Amino acid sequence: MGATSLSNISSAAVLGLDAILVEVEVDISNGLPNFKIVGLPDKAVEEARERVRSAIKNSGFQMPDRRITVNLAPADVKKMGPAYDLPIAIGLLLASGQLNPYPIKSLLIGELALNGDIRPAAGIVSIAAFAKQEGYEEIYLPIENAAEAGLIDGLHVFPVRNLRDLVLHWRNEKPLTPQPAFDAAHATETDYILDMKDIAGQAHAKRALTIAAAGAHNILMSGPPGSGKTMLAQTLPTILPRLTHAEILEITKIYSVAGLLSGGKVANLRPFRSPHHTASYVAIAGGGNWPQPGEITLAHRGVLFLDELPEFPRQAIEVLRQPLEDGLVHIARSSGKLTFPARFMLVAAKNPCPCGFYGDPEKACTCTAGQIASYHKKISGPLLDRIDIHIEVPRLAYSELRSSNPEENSATIRSRVETARSLQTNRFAHDLIRSNSEMSSKQVKLYCPLSTEAEKLLETAVEKYHLSPRSYIRIIKLARTIADLENSSNIEPNHLAEAIRYKVSD
Repeated sequence: MGATSLSNISSAAVLGLDAILVEVEVDISNGLPNFKIVGLPDKAVEEARERVRSAIKNSGFQMPDRRITVNLAPADVKKMGPAYDLPIAIGLLLASGQLNPYPIKSLLIGELALNGDIRPAAGIVSIAAFAKQEGYEEIYLPIENAAEAGLIDGLHVFPVRNLRDLVLHWRNEKPLTPQPAFDAAHATETDYILDMKDIAGQAHAKRALTIAAAGAHNILMSGPPGSGKTMLAQTLPTILPRLTHAEILEITKIYSVAGLLSGGKVANLRPFRSPHHTASYVAIAGGGNWPQPGEITLAHRGVLFLDELPEFPRQAIEVLRQPLEDGLVHIARSSGKLTFPARFMLVAAKNPCPCGFYGDPEKACTCTAGQIASYHKKISGPLLDRIDIHIEVPRLAYSELRSSNPEENSATIRSRVETARSLQTNRFAHDLIRSNSEMSSKQVKLYCPLSTEAEKLLETAVEKYHLSPRSYIRIIKLARTIADLENSSNIEPNHLAEAIRYKVSD
């Protein structure tokens, strides 16, 4: 029997938003030259043979001219993508004696170019978090992914430009510089194109959006074409609170898995997702043969804007019902089940009828009563019940459009929103929620006591408008947010009255 050399390198695979350990075992033995990869690899992993072969040769090392077997364990988990190139190459150099074992527990990830350069990979934040959790001291990854991995505290992150640089580092000939830890306090936001001051009038809509932002409530705007619904929705992120470090980590992990991070940046802005009304069920909810996050997960901790809501396929918008309740979306496939986070604000817009001018004082509606009824039936009652704020956005008069009165800017509104959110942060310090909209029925009873007068007002509204128990709870949560904006510890009747108007305005 001929001589055999064996090496083992740690890497990782991403399943959903979590990572699992993948052991890259490399065996070099006597026999006819052959290079085989086993362990349930997909086509991209199988093609690693040619990339690794060229990268080793072009980096100045020798490709073993013997029988090579690479096993990616565990063998019952599908391995996808080219990110195993780097650990396979290092494993070959170790097994062939060109590199000595590294004394520190490390994890490697990255795709190799033919010249030995290392290209970025998806899911790095999940992999770095896994490495920290499993006690790895160091992680080696593409230089473009270093910033996102720097979000994980207590882990030495080493950006690697090419295969040769990593080998020199492991030989202690030319040490790599570790990535500094991410500092959320110095993370700068990109300037927004729009600002609330750019929107003329619509004081009622701006007030509703402020309340929605303060408590992370869902909102539906109805009005004729061109009344400003889309622009109002687009300015909502400008008044939402700045992201915390924990939220930056959550969002960056999602966008890293989806392969949507560019330029080595982290996600330091609240997401604003606006899918077209032709979007499919899978595009909204997520899924695929290898499940990827959908729009509702990409909008996590941000805004999902659905313009022309009745024009979306019924199945695509009905999938929102459960995530709006529990902040999660569950995807079941024959290969298993995955859960993605989906704690987003739903902002929807619709016309009052198919032509858009029903109830308009200036322009006559051309729709029949049947067409109008059919149009509104496209949105189910259970979905409407999960939307806290319903408002009308009328077309502005010429005098309002040309008014020279200064409008309040986003920074001023945001300061009020952040003050209200800070009250909620203190209120829920011992709970696993962050905003009023996330309260359970039990938490509503605990944090939202009503006076006798407020109870009578709410009882009258429930009986008059035949409100569901869900609407009853949501009205109280909305009133709690209105009280927070006024820095009131108690929910007064006027807070409750405003919340009722928003809920039953349609």
